[in-house]
Amino acid sequence: MKEQEILQNVKSVIQENEIALFMKGEKDFPMCGFSSATVQVLKSYGKPFEAINVLPDPRIRQVLSEYSNWPTIPQVFIDGKFIGGCDIIVEMHEEGELGPLINAAFHTEPAGVK
Repeated sequence: MKEQEILQNVKSVIQENEIALFMKGEKDFPMCGFSSATVQVLKSYGKPFEAINVLPDPRIRQVLSEYSNWPTIPQVFIDGKFIGGCDIIVEMHEEGELGPLINAAFHTEPAGVK
């Protein structure tokens, strides 16, 4: 697969999923602590998310980092927009800023709000 095809695949995943996580390992078997922490935060919202393992092909990580202008993995995209890596996701979660972004991506309101 050429780098242009990888870039198109990355863009497709980001555009076709409300939440896209590019990580080391799989949702059920993260291969680093940062990916694991990010998965746990995202799972806590009970919304589906796509997780892409960047380890099988190092070019995925390279193309992704060029696309997002972010050097580290994991990387989270919500509603087509790059949000950040593990530290940013955890901080937004703790500050109550991540939930509204996720709810907006799924066009839902938080429980109990009418």
